[in-house]
Amino acid sequence: MRQFEYLVAVVDNGSFTRAAEQLHVTQPALSHQIRAVERDLGGSLLERLPRATRLTPLGRAVLPHARAALADSARAVAAARRVTGLSHGEIQLATMVSGSLGVLPVALRAWHETHPGIAIRLMEHMTADALQSTMAAGQADLAVGPEPEGWEGPMRRLGVEELVIVVSHGDPAVGLSEDGRRRVPLRELKEREWVHYEPGHGMADLLDQACADAGYRPRIAVRTNQAAAGPLLAAAGMGPTLVPANMVPGHIDGRILLPDPPIRRTLTAYTRTRPDPLTAAFADTLSRHIHVLPPHVQQEIDGVDAAPDPDDAAWDGDADLI
Repeated sequence: MRQFEYLVAVVDNGSFTRAAEQLHVTQPALSHQIRAVERDLGGSLLERLPRATRLTPLGRAVLPHARAALADSARAVAAARRVTGLSHGEIQLATMVSGSLGVLPVALRAWHETHPGIAIRLMEHMTADALQSTMAAGQADLAVGPEPEGWEGPMRRLGVEELVIVVSHGDPAVGLSEDGRRRVPLRELKEREWVHYEPGHGMADLLDQACADAGYRPRIAVRTNQAAAGPLLAAAGMGPTLVPANMVPGHIDGRILLPDPPIRRTLTAYTRTRPDPLTAAFADTLSRHIHVLPPHVQQEIDGVDAAPDPDDAAWDGDADLI
């Protein structure tokens, strides 16, 4: 672990000299430890340049695992201190930007009321891939977001998130809804200009895919990098937008419609390894209080039922974790 710590310090500081100063060791001692781990791994990890250091291909392969090992070690100490009461502790929670604005606030409030001494550190990401990468690198205790593809660690389903279309009160799309239940065929919005999201934003990918499935590429009236701005711009008359139902504010001056076919995504909580008791307790709080479909959205869409939540009683692949 100490050798991994030295390697990460050299990479982060860009030089042996600055890393030695940060670690409060001599530069020869630092160099000795790096050479020792290189011998153990069978090759050079760092290329020594005149004014800097650079990772070799072997070093690039090892570095993510070194960071993850150090993060796991720190969390092991934190978990022990939680149990023995030596510190209040902190849960490092990785999520999507839309999650911190939509599904999480109610659950976080419930957690704070019952565990006021345990802080939550939010790490927010624009895409599901970035979220999964953070969790895979061991940089968080728990991730909350769309179900990750090919995930081998423990995973718990929290519910099914419904995506809705937001428009202004006078938008023509309101008259397109079928069967009196505000369900609008996406194909009927082919000629519309959308409130879209910046490329690389998770919602941009969802909107593009939904329109592609309906046979067209969406025209764009305006792009935003803020998911919370999407429904506000749509309600102001800039055009329809697609947004998770839990991100539509209760005071919005617009209309909420359901896309046809429905657009849904499963929300999960997942970890790299078996969660410690405190992280598992936090996941329990999430499953009880997470806001997948807020009541004001349910009422606005005239009683259309939300998608049923999957069984959330256990973590996939390890049912005895909770």
